[in-house]
Amino acid sequence: MAAQPRFQPDAGAAPEDRKHPVDETLPPFKMFTSGLQHVAAMYAGVVAPPMIVGPAVGLSARDTAFLMGASLFTAGIATLLQTLGFWKVGARLPFVNGVSFAGVTPMIAIGKDRGYDGIAVIFGAIIVASVLGFVLTPYFSKLVRFFPPVVTGTVITLIGVSLLPVAFRWAQGGDSAAPDFGSMQNIGMAALTLVIVLGLRKLLRGFLQQIAILLGLVAGTLVAIPMGMTGLDALRDADPIGFPTPFHFGAPQFELAAIISMCIVMLVCMTESTADMLALGRIVDRPADERTIEGGLRADTLGSAISPLFNGFMCSAFAQNIGLVAMTKVRSRYVVAAGGGILVLLGLCPVAASVIALVPLPVLGGAGIVLFGSVAASGIQTLATAALEKGENALIVAAAVGIGLIPIAAPEFYHAFPKDLLVVLDSGISTGCVVAIVLNLAFNHLGVKGRSSQEPSESQSQSQSGAQPGAGVEPHADSHPDSHPDPLPVR
Repeated sequence: MAAQPRFQPDAGAAPEDRKHPVDETLPPFKMFTSGLQHVAAMYAGVVAPPMIVGPAVGLSARDTAFLMGASLFTAGIATLLQTLGFWKVGARLPFVNGVSFAGVTPMIAIGKDRGYDGIAVIFGAIIVASVLGFVLTPYFSKLVRFFPPVVTGTVITLIGVSLLPVAFRWAQGGDSAAPDFGSMQNIGMAALTLVIVLGLRKLLRGFLQQIAILLGLVAGTLVAIPMGMTGLDALRDADPIGFPTPFHFGAPQFELAAIISMCIVMLVCMTESTADMLALGRIVDRPADERTIEGGLRADTLGSAISPLFNGFMCSAFAQNIGLVAMTKVRSRYVVAAGGGILVLLGLCPVAASVIALVPLPVLGGAGIVLFGSVAASGIQTLATAALEKGENALIVAAAVGIGLIPIAAPEFYHAFPKDLLVVLDSGISTGCVVAIVLNLAFNHLGVKGRSSQEPSESQSQSQSGAQPGAGVEPHADSHPDSHPDPLPVR
């Protein structure tokens, strides 16, 4: 049976007060600023893939900028599908969607030096892979029963750890070919931003504490301007309005090899999105059941199918925003929907997008360390409830984390493998997730020994939780077998 959320409204509360925090709305100003904070956290991740793919396939700087604006626009649409949803589409969680990094390498291989034709082939492959993914969603979502805490905790930890190198690269400057990459100035600016964010979280209260990340990014950017670390050129050169014309690069083209390659990417994205929804569900006290996963994957695949129409790439979950939800305690999906609306407007207004682009990567890197570290901390908290002393659960975690860390600790480890396999192997989240699922099946589901090493039953969990009087925890919060300590104080 699917896990139920721990949120328990007061029985005497008025009906309008019984909403789960995920379904609450905030005042307009708080909604906008909190949504803007999500946009600031994800902006670099959205524009980076088109920034890489555009030049690789032979597009001009102007066409690449157009591709970046289109990616912002389609990320906004995909985020709205996830948060607001319709019919059976959407996880209806504070779940952010954007351009997937998993597709960058295959897309470059498909369209390298082919110009508009290369982009058209990429878009055709994405459409086919997304439609197939949409059809497979009801079957893929049933895998949720194979994600107990020993698996979800491992995957959530790997999500956070895998994202930390991104923050480190941002802190160094982002471009390894730049002369100032890793300079003391860049790292010093990242450290200053980190200190500002931590200081604001400590000193501020209420809503200002919730937007400490946004305030830290603004403060860091203001400090960076006189130091010459950011400029206003992009703002001056940007057009005030720029709608992403449908099929700007021509009608989609369909090549079998490209389609197969993007189908693999789609499976990777669906695996990562499933893990991300499970992580976010635990953080917001609304555990993601099979129905939630199914709706979320439908939004992922539908958003990805629509994206090429407006010249965007495949969309999937943005794990960095999960850390923002955990840190700010703002669990409302409407806040993230407001962020999706802002993304749509940025895609329609390049000059507005350029304002967000003023934030230097070292500043973003300093804030990213806190955000991504929060995700890893959430995974560790989940692992604390995974009965690691039972059976071979500790061995499952050890093997999955070890293999999942290979792409991070040894990036060239799989250099001799076929390029198609690298789509999966270069993602520590995907490899770690697969290993954790397979080992959990082998040790905890197959055979008599596996049954004896399962996690404690509901009655056992209840008795164990009841054996700790005076722990300062509400009885209902610990009485459920799937309950766990909050990764951060999200109430």
